Amino acid sequence: MKLLHFADAHIDMANYGRHDPETGLPLRVLDFLKSLDTIVDAAIAERVDLVIFAGDAYKDRSPAPTFQREWGKRIMRLSQAKIPTLLLIGNHDLSPAIGRAHAIQEFDTLQVPFIKVLDKPQFLTPGDLWDVPVQVIAMPWITRSGLMANLEMSAAEPSEIFSSLETRISSLIEEYISEADKSLPLILTAHASVEGATFGLERMVMLGSDLALPTSVVKDTRLDYVAMGHIHKPQDVNEGNHPPVIYPGSIERIDFGEMKDDKFYILAEVERGSAKVEWKKIEGTRRFIERRTSLTSSENVTEFLKSQLPKNLSDAIVKLTVEYPREWDALIDESALRKFAATAFEFHLVKKPKIEARVRIPEGQVVSSMSPLELLGQYFDSSKVNDADELKKLAQEIISEDQI
Repeated sequence: MKLLHFADAHIDMANYGRHDPETGLPLRVLDFLKSLDTIVDAAIAERVDLVIFAGDAYKDRSPAPTFQREWGKRIMRLSQAKIPTLLLIGNHDLSPAIGRAHAIQEFDTLQVPFIKVLDKPQFLTPGDLWDVPVQVIAMPWITRSGLMANLEMSAAEPSEIFSSLETRISSLIEEYISEADKSLPLILTAHASVEGATFGLERMVMLGSDLALPTSVVKDTRLDYVAMGHIHKPQDVNEGNHPPVIYPGSIERIDFGEMKDDKFYILAEVERGSAKVEWKKIEGTRRFIERRTSLTSSENVTEFLKSQLPKNLSDAIVKLTVEYPREWDALIDESALRKFAATAFEFHLVKKPKIEARVRIPEGQVVSSMSPLELLGQYFDSSKVNDADELKKLAQEIISEDQI
């Protein structure tokens, strides 16, 4: 069977740019909708058997009706094309208030044909999937209270339940795998972190407030494809091995942390025991350009700063961060820089003036011979801190209390 997998659409991300006069939508929202259109067009053109969206349709847990309308238009195209589509709930789709509807509730409420919303852990067979010959284990974003409700746990049960959250979920997935028909492909889809995956800035995923699935769960060879969402950096956490454990990443660059990342959706041919994966690059995504520099000379400052930017800034979101001695502030011609970057979609100049402050130790003294209060006094004097005397008194009180 042919699968299309994408995640982290965040179509209401409008933190840069202006509004389009024709549609009234923020231009950045149109960027995300363009990528979403590319994905929907591909699903229809490729005549895929199943689409899995692995969570986070929006940035805002309570999206504006206008954004819900635009998301709905694209999902309805899949429904009208009779393409079975699974919509997994992500952390940005889920209201923190118990009992409130999630952001894509309407597809479930209206029972839209060929669209199924996955808002709780469940195991789906072909009978649940419009007779598509595949089985799907769904693990949407799970809160502790949500897990207790779905597994019918009592709040009076031992507190170890909370500390072993990942273990309980691992056991649940194991139960689903054991129930599966061994003759049919088996897919796991989850909106969560996976141990060993990396975020956009190469920060290793750590166990903590995020639900982190152990690698032993997602790399279980009884699975044939693992469709992940939540982490925006495209990656196969089990590269070169079976099953592929894939984060396709967000469908558009969210911020400068994703500046170097290309954007993708996945086409995969999945059968029992194997999966052939094709990474499909989304063309035309908005460029982010960031440059950092320091001024070491007061001569030709503006021309120097222009030289730090690439020549082609067309339609890019650009940020230039400059460090410089505070007394050179007037030498930076911000209007000239903005004129130079006029072809950019948006230009940000981040100015970071530096203050030279050196602490001078009295002649004949060494740091090791001075008390904490004396050192603090030296720092206050060199930094010209206001109310230094009052701060010294407070410091004395804190030190005195600590010594009691």
